Amino acid sequence: MRLVHIGSVLVDIGLSVQRPPARGEDMLATSATMAVAGGYNILSAALRQGMPAAYGGKIGSGQFGAMAAETLAAEGIELLLAPTQDGDTGFCVVMVDATGERTMVTTMGVEAYMTPEDLASITLRDDDFVYLSGYDLAYPHGPAVAGWLRRTITDHELVFDPGPLVADIPPDLLSSALERATWISLNEREATLLTGDPDPASVLARGRRLHGAVVRRGADGCLLVTAAGIEHIPAFPTDVIDTTGAGDAHVGAFAAALARGESPARACLFGNATASVDVATWGPATAPPLEVTERLVSSS
Repeated sequence: MRLVHIGSVLVDIGLSVQRPPARGEDMLATSATMAVAGGYNILSAALRQGMPAAYGGKIGSGQFGAMAAETLAAEGIELLLAPTQDGDTGFCVVMVDATGERTMVTTMGVEAYMTPEDLASITLRDDDFVYLSGYDLAYPHGPAVAGWLRRTITDHELVFDPGPLVADIPPDLLSSALERATWISLNEREATLLTGDPDPASVLARGRRLHGAVVRRGADGCLLVTAAGIEHIPAFPTDVIDTTGAGDAHVGAFAAALARGESPARACLFGNATASVDVATWGPATAPPLEVTERLVSSS
């Protein structure tokens, strides 16, 4: 079973700042890094937790595209689309403040412009576990991705993370993902935006195929929401340095644990363990290998 990400890999330009600048203000960063991120956060987390991973998105032909292609190849992530000559991969400016919280501004590249033909060329295996981010419904290729979901996702497991732009996703496109999702993973703010209701149980009413939802709560772990009720899955104590990609790492580890045959509650525990290591490290795509999370989970 592979985790297949239909969406976008890009490059993060990470800036360490005391706080995000106010409007019109200038500021000096104390450090800066550049690394491949976006969908790579999810794919690398799953792969390091023992699940093969494949990328069903575009990679550009410029310097950022070259970085993305090299990084994915080094990690052992399969490419389902050939690199394109249409332009470069996009980038995201990520400001991380003294508390570890991140503020982002994204510039879209070729990864935001998949065509129906691109998507039609992706061949899924019967046992693939598909991941979709809400970003890819808010991007220009959102209608193409929604159409692909309606045509393609019938028996596959689909984990959907609506993401921080959930309120900006056109309702018909959002419905295409919700109707085909078997799992939803999102944070508390996003859950309320999605349903208009602070009760996490209301997420289940948004999808007809849902096995359950994972509502991530940062330092308070997460909630596993199923037809049987709501279960609190505790977090692992850690020192927060950078929250960039923590939710992505949680989703990747959760999917990998399900693929190994873990129960949903244990899969959430592996997600929490992975996220705890991720936030204690600077930069994106810092999920640990399976042996690290196994030690954490076994000690809980």
